[in-house]
Parts: sequence; C-alpha cells; structure tokens
Amino acid sequence: MIVRSSTGEPAVHRIGGAGWPGAPDRSIVWVMTRARQAVGAYGERCAVRHLVDAGMTVVARNWRSDLGEIDIVARDGEILAFCEVKTRRGTTFGAPAEAVGRSKARRLRRLAARWLELHETRPREVRFDVVEVFVPPSGAARVEHIRAAF
Repeated sequence: MIVRSSTGEPAVHRIGGAGWPGAPDRSIVWVMTRARQAVGAYGERCAVRHLVDAGMTVVARNWRSDLGEIDIVARDGEILAFCEVKTRRGTTFGAPAEAVGRSKARRLRRLAARWLELHETRPREVRFDVVEVFVPPSGAARVEHIRAAF
C-alpha cells in the first residue's frame, strides 16, 4: 500500500462510480504513485529552502486538522505567512498557482483560523502565500514565491 509521506495515511482516492455521469457501474480506485508523491515532497523541500533563504523562519510543516492540511507556516518578520505549495513537472495543466481557487483559498483561511486558535502565537499580521515549484525533466527546480496571493 502506498502511504502519504506527510501523514502516513493511505494515498487512495475514490473517483467515479455508479451515479456519476459517464462512470462505469463499479467504482474506480486510483492510487497515487510513488513518483508523484516524491515530486510533491521534493517541491515542499525546495519551497522550505527558498523561504529560509529569503529570511523567513518555518514554524510548521504539513500541519493537519480535521479541516485539512497547511503545507507551511512561516514567519516573515512580524507577519505570519500560511503557505500553499504547488509543484508541477510541466505546464500542461497551467501554472501551479492556478490550482489554488476560491474553495482552496477559503479552506486555507479556515485552517489558518484553526491554527491560530490552537497556538499561542498572536501575529501582528497574517498573509496567505503560494509557493510554485517547477520541476524540469533535468536541472534544478525553479521556485516562485507569490506573497499575499489571496
């Protein structure tokens, strides 16, 4: 069984199934490949390195609650930044930041409120960032840090 490296939970997602338009009679189960997991984990490591090199201090990584997961919580001076990391090997599906839509932004805001509620930290300001990581077939990854993305 393939498990998520960040949580140790099974990486199995149910898609399709009876009642879905164009779906077969039985459910389809898709298992995330180790290669995809490795690319995501590599992207998060690149993002952390980039943020630290930019002078930020990482407070938490892969923080989970019943609402979901925050990839990175980091201090940027007196600002607490909640960072969503999106890693892509290509641009077939658009830029990584395009994957952070309204619903994901709403979820991250709720997660940030929960994180602040559970921690003693009272930042002067809170910011929501997206860190895009482009992983080419060869060579170094390229990291773009979008501050105050939403």
